[in-house]
Amino acid sequence: MTTFADGEKALVGYVRQLTSADLGPLESLLRSDPVSNCFLDARVRGAGLDPWRLGGDIWGYFDDDALHSVVYVGANLVPVGTTPASRAALADRLRMSPRRCSSFVGDREEVLDLWRLLEPAWGPAREVRDDQRLLVMDTDATIPHDPHVRMATLADMDVLLPACVDMFTEEVGISPVRGGAGSAYRERVAEIVRAGRSFVRIVDGRIEFKAEIGAATPDACQVQGVWVAPELRGRGMSVPAMASVIHLARSAIAPTVSLYVNAFNTPAMRSYASVGFRPYGHFATVLF
Repeated sequence: MTTFADGEKALVGYVRQLTSADLGPLESLLRSDPVSNCFLDARVRGAGLDPWRLGGDIWGYFDDDALHSVVYVGANLVPVGTTPASRAALADRLRMSPRRCSSFVGDREEVLDLWRLLEPAWGPAREVRDDQRLLVMDTDATIPHDPHVRMATLADMDVLLPACVDMFTEEVGISPVRGGAGSAYRERVAEIVRAGRSFVRIVDGRIEFKAEIGAATPDACQVQGVWVAPELRGRGMSVPAMASVIHLARSAIAPTVSLYVNAFNTPAMRSYASVGFRPYGHFATVLF
């Protein structure tokens, strides 16, 4: 800490890994924006700051011993509340270790600037999605709902799992079951089903639509994995189906529902606008 002649203290930032003593300040930081921070907020609510349960570490940037911003480093890297100064300090610490995350995701400005700082050490990226729109709904859709959309059950797994694999492969560009990961991925899908966070439209044993809630807190939840059977795309099915997902999610999970979508995906952007989603923020994703 530097002290000037008049006694005024200059703020000195530093980085360290968070411990259980930092839980309160971290919760305050995350809950200042429950929509944007839904993913990490949900993780921390469920696991605290135990790295084993959390699935990663959280590094904090402190100004004069007060928590200012954080970066979660696990399978994903997620910055929260960072500024140019804190990103520079956090990047200095992060580049001391090899990259172990498979993606960066979060606020567009934060993700892209942090990637700029880390790319020389951690690059190259497989893909940078630099314009994703974070959308939100906190009321039910006013359009008609699809009565065939319901919560999935474990009895649906045999038809649901192939759709999940197809959607993941289309979206990410890599199969989630490659390298012998099939059993682990099936269990992850089953875990979402058991939690009541998987929604499907199955008619005569054929899956036509599905979506999941990937993260949830009492305040907000985030939709992921929206998929329509390829042969049924372009027929307007997703709009009433998503209206049903919003109703079911708001009724059983959280009052505010969000998702993020690539800005170049014009059909999806139109569909979500038709459901009633409104703009909330800008995200970006860096994939490895």
